[in-house]
Amino acid sequence: MSGPMDGDWWYCLKHGRVEHGAGCPDNVRMGPYPDEPSAANALRHAAERNEAWDAEEEREE
Repeated sequence: MSGPMDGDWWYCLKHGRVEHGAGCPDNVRMGPYPDEPSAANALRHAAERNEAWDAEEEREE
């Protein structure tokens, strides 16, 4: 069964864990993500995105 918060997954930076729905304030968490695995990989996704942006900046210089 699905509910209104099915896609409301977050990664809490303060506690280093995934949260579903209401949790810590938005300023200490990343998201929302569509599912728990996506939220669990938030830091990895952010690091990959940052590396891609850095590489793009180097190509532009």
